[in-house]
Amino acid sequence: MKIPLKNYITMHIGGEARFMADIRTSDEVAELIARARAQNVPFYILGGGSNTLVRDEGFNGLVLHNRIQGFEIINETPTDATIKIGAGENWDDIVRKTIEKGLSGIECLSAIPGTAGAAPVQNIGAYGQEVSETLISLEAYDTVSETHVTLTNEECGFSYRHSIFRGDATGRYVITSITLKLFKATPQPPFYQAVQDYLDAHEMSLVTTQILRDAVIAIRADKLPDPKQHPNTGSFFKNVIVEEWQLKELQNEYPDAPYYKMANGGFKIPTGWLIEQAGFKGKILHGMRVHDKNALVLINESATGYGDVAAARDEIIGAIRDRFRIIIEQEPLEM
Repeated sequence: MKIPLKNYITMHIGGEARFMADIRTSDEVAELIARARAQNVPFYILGGGSNTLVRDEGFNGLVLHNRIQGFEIINETPTDATIKIGAGENWDDIVRKTIEKGLSGIECLSAIPGTAGAAPVQNIGAYGQEVSETLISLEAYDTVSETHVTLTNEECGFSYRHSIFRGDATGRYVITSITLKLFKATPQPPFYQAVQDYLDAHEMSLVTTQILRDAVIAIRADKLPDPKQHPNTGSFFKNVIVEEWQLKELQNEYPDAPYYKMANGGFKIPTGWLIEQAGFKGKILHGMRVHDKNALVLINESATGYGDVAAARDEIIGAIRDRFRIIIEQEPLEM
């Protein structure tokens, strides 16, 4: 019996999978992949489905649904704690657990949908934090060497919303656990501007990890639609990184254009701002609505298939390219 993948994808669009199996241990990963290869069946690893798009033809192979659990403090000092986490754990549950244990480092990554194993793939980040800042290493099954391996932070090749897992090593590794080093110190300012604005508005001067988590959850709830009620993949486009000449060219027409200087010398421009300037905010394109509170988000209002999503995406990308000479990129991966 074929499995309708739209039931596992937060955009609620896509065809069927030929086979699907849950994986609950790292050994099962190796075993199921070996079986698939023996029968010349392609395979795909699926986490929470919140950053994945599925084409209408579906996937003529085996979808492995990562459900590997685990939350273990493997080392602790007076100042920090090292935690090993199963790749199938719900990411927001992990953030909540670490805060309950008095740890800081990922509190601003609250309310990000998906699994722990998906976090390093796109190097999730929000409100001034990235998972790469706390990740020490991860364990994975290497489908090339057919062995279980440990990759260090450096070997993951992290950059803005990127890693080797969606770059040169796409499809090679199946992440089975991640190891984070978190801290017992109270978070200190400066905080991300949106967070600081929230704290100021609510007259909060004493800041804890729980207060920061609550603030981030409230901010996200106001800006991002709940995928259970409004099918979406969160931020559909990455914020764009441009060179200085591109920024200056943009500022010639838009002197107040927002930007953030990156550590590598580039400049990050909010893609949602570009989309809004191009007049798309709140509009419906091919059954996909550009969210009226955050133009990075595309909501499935009445789209009937992947083609509708692709058409809306391409129309927005083309308009931004023609107007600003800037190429924006899709964030969700495709099965």
